[in-house]
Amino acid sequence: MQNTTSAAAVHTDDEQLDSLQSYFKPNISPDDVEQVFRLKSAQPVLQAFNALFHGGADGVLVRLLVLGELAADAQAGALTRADINAKLGYLEPESLETVLARLRTHQMLNWDAANGVYRITPLARNVLSAVDSLIALSEQENQAGMGFLLSQVAGAQAVGGITTEQLHHLLGRMVDLTEEFRDAIASGSEFRLRAAQEKWNTACDWVDKGSQIIQAITSDPDADGATHRAAQAIGRAQSALLNMQGMFSRALNQIERQRVHLGQSGLTTTDIKTWLMRHEDLTGLARGAIALPATPMFITPSEMIDVAETELLADKHSTPVFALPAGENANVTESQAASTSLELNDWLNRLTSFVATGAVSGPVHDTLLPAPFAVASYRASMLPLLGDESEAALQGGTASMARLPLEFTPQDDMLKLQDPHVAAISVATLAPITPLAPKTEQDKLHDR
Repeated sequence: MQNTTSAAAVHTDDEQLDSLQSYFKPNISPDDVEQVFRLKSAQPVLQAFNALFHGGADGVLVRLLVLGELAADAQAGALTRADINAKLGYLEPESLETVLARLRTHQMLNWDAANGVYRITPLARNVLSAVDSLIALSEQENQAGMGFLLSQVAGAQAVGGITTEQLHHLLGRMVDLTEEFRDAIASGSEFRLRAAQEKWNTACDWVDKGSQIIQAITSDPDADGATHRAAQAIGRAQSALLNMQGMFSRALNQIERQRVHLGQSGLTTTDIKTWLMRHEDLTGLARGAIALPATPMFITPSEMIDVAETELLADKHSTPVFALPAGENANVTESQAASTSLELNDWLNRLTSFVATGAVSGPVHDTLLPAPFAVASYRASMLPLLGDESEAALQGGTASMARLPLEFTPQDDMLKLQDPHVAAISVATLAPITPLAPKTEQDKLHDR
């Protein structure tokens, strides 16, 4: 009998292997794929979930109900059949027997024949705990969908069994939320934006709860490199989520500026849309509001061409003929550039001749005057250019003036003059610059 059972088990394994191989390419073995090996190693857990969730939704509900009722009494380590019948007396005996048999077959319920009692296996309690956690978090209206993932990471981190896959699941959910929020902002819809902002607030609550967990993972010296990288990526994803507050605010402010107010009633287009969205039958609002139905008007391309041609010809014949306006003499203006250039050349020639004759040495008004006030002011405005190295490196009249060997020294005092055009002028001197004599050999030796 034992040999027959072993042969049947081997035959079943071969059938499963052949069935699994049919999903892969002929030249690839399923055992060569790392994730396949990992999943095959977890066959007891997968078979437990398969036993619970295989079949219709009603059957799944009844199996979870039976298993939950049996595991609810934590004080009772063993249950007799009478205890089970008392707990689940509202079920049909045949249906209850079918569920118990299924749970026994997949090692979620053990039958102790010696004592005549049933016992819940640790595998069943683990499966129930995972399902209960998921159901409890879904009942909390967790719109962000991060509660279960974060609870798994927190629990694994607390017992020191966190995996990179758990962190990747949490990271993937954060990336999905970020893309969803960006799409809502790009849509420009106020209703999508407000719904996304509400979900964002929920996500931020979970981010605050998970920050300490992620910090503990990154500061753990025993964690491997892959875990550290995954935790750091989650931290960056958390920052991206938190930074979206400004994007939501700018988008909502933009919508607020574009909102249309209906007269002095205080109503806006948003209020009207919200009111319309609350009605399931929008067509019912129009009943009795329109006495006559609207008659649509259709036009074919032929009529469109006829109308366009008529309008074109009508405009052509009715267009008045406008005569050209009479010509007018252009205003004659005198260029100021030529006079300015002549005055600059005259002032440059005057200073050059003064340098050549050595007459420039003393008060500056001796050089500027006699001249009209406008000419004297122009000449005085050019004097600060003397010795300007940046101007001397250029080309033109002002550059030539900057290269003159003259030194302009202004002062703060004013000097009254007996001139018909200039009443007073700032005290300043204009003196030639004496070139430095070349150093002798004795001077060079002294400098050394």
